[in-house]
Amino acid sequence: MPASSRPPRSAPRRVELQGALWLSVGGQDLGGPQRVGLLRAIAEHGTLTAAAQALGISYKGAWDALNAMNQQAGQPLVERVTGGRGGGSTRLTPHAQRLVERYAQIEAVHQRFMRQLSDSAMNLDEPFSLLKVLNMKTSARNQWLGVVSAIRAGAVNDEVELQLPGGARLVAIITRDSTEALGLRLKQNVIALVKAPAVLLASGMGAGQLSARNRYEGRVQQVSPGAVNAEVTVHTDDGLAVVAIVNQASVATLGLAPGAAVSVLFQASDVILATTP
Repeated sequence: MPASSRPPRSAPRRVELQGALWLSVGGQDLGGPQRVGLLRAIAEHGTLTAAAQALGISYKGAWDALNAMNQQAGQPLVERVTGGRGGGSTRLTPHAQRLVERYAQIEAVHQRFMRQLSDSAMNLDEPFSLLKVLNMKTSARNQWLGVVSAIRAGAVNDEVELQLPGGARLVAIITRDSTEALGLRLKQNVIALVKAPAVLLASGMGAGQLSARNRYEGRVQQVSPGAVNAEVTVHTDDGLAVVAIVNQASVATLGLAPGAAVSVLFQASDVILATTP
């Protein structure tokens, strides 16, 4: 087919995350948006019949859902009010009112989190950042999500080894108290933080031995010069993006420019570990 007659290539459709908030009691489903919506409709319209009509569901379907919620909740969620115009009405119990209000509060947070997670995590052109998803801000320019692969206990300090995405290995030295406070265990997800000034860059090292426990080979991706120092971004062979702060004299001496091969080094004691609840 001639190039001029080919249909235009459509832009890739954005992948988004969807999720619903469900409540459970003792491992059994209490309800989600539809059932909580039914309770809300009962409070608004005053009868189960009117609530079912407003939601476009059958009376039997509404009754079955309400009956299931009453059984799971362990206490009544609605009560009949006798007398009055039309022979009476149905209203929510105080427990059900609190349940509906709390669900609405949590649902607002849940939707905000889902939007943040979708915007941050589903951009497949950027590496996944748990701190960005959690909307956490830190002064450390280097942030990586890893899995604890080994913990070697010492008298005062412990050596914690992480497996990073792409297969890179990272070693951190933290106090025994910190290991216990973080509740570190094998196969646990943790966040490793390293400040850019703690990162050293070297060129032409070959197989030389150094005391720095963390060493990665890579190439300079970007150099952002400043008045005194430059911010250098390196992509390692293992797929890590590492940011270092280097003085301008070292930039010239090492020949740091996009594409230049460099070694990235930092001490295990310069690694900060963080966990999520």
